[in-house]
Amino acid sequence: MAKTPPKKKEVAVKQEKKPAKPEEQEKEGFRGIVRIAGKDIKGQVHLRRALTHVRGIGQCLAVPVANVLSSELGISPETKVGELDDAKIEKIDMILFNLHNYPAVPKFMLNRKADRLEGTDKHAIMNDLLFAVREDVESEKKLYTWKGYRHSYGQKVRGQKTRNTGRTGMAVGVLRKAIIAQQAATKAGEAPGAGKSGPATAAPGAAAKPAESKAAPGAKAAPAPKPAAAAKPAEKK
Repeated sequence: MAKTPPKKKEVAVKQEKKPAKPEEQEKEGFRGIVRIAGKDIKGQVHLRRALTHVRGIGQCLAVPVANVLSSELGISPETKVGELDDAKIEKIDMILFNLHNYPAVPKFMLNRKADRLEGTDKHAIMNDLLFAVREDVESEKKLYTWKGYRHSYGQKVRGQKTRNTGRTGMAVGVLRKAIIAQQAATKAGEAPGAGKSGPATAAPGAAAKPAESKAAPGAKAAPAPKPAAAAKPAEKK
């Protein structure tokens, strides 16, 4: 018989724990929550990252906006928001609500180009953006454009398909199951072989046969019923 080779001793490998990162000491007056443009932001977040929390400013727009804040106020994009004082936060709010006035912000990034009321390029953020979008939808409904027609019926506006998504009523699969269950219940209640409701029709030429009763062997047959007597005509007086 072949001998099995001896098993190698398993060497336990100890996982070396990585040294914990030294906690950064926060400066005096550091605030845990800062309100920028009406949005509460944690103080540990860097300024460039904090700008993306504001409605209307995304990842791409946050880069030129951070550069504008750096050139106008001398604030580094890597500065933590909690280190800013009230005076700088007020100046940041003024810049964010008037981004269209700074040439460093490209025009193609603005969300209200050629505004329908004033005809100028603007950029709306936070509640101003929500109000502007709501007004645009209502104006489309009043003009009864195709977009307004789709908005009024709660359907998709930009040409998406609605066969699988965008349904507003009961799902087709659920409705089909209910119909199948109802049909099965009605079939179970009907008698097998039952036809349409109405008087039973016999086959032509078929005579009705009297029912024959089968008696047990040795038992006397029951007497046949006597025919009923014919009624006598009434006598005239």
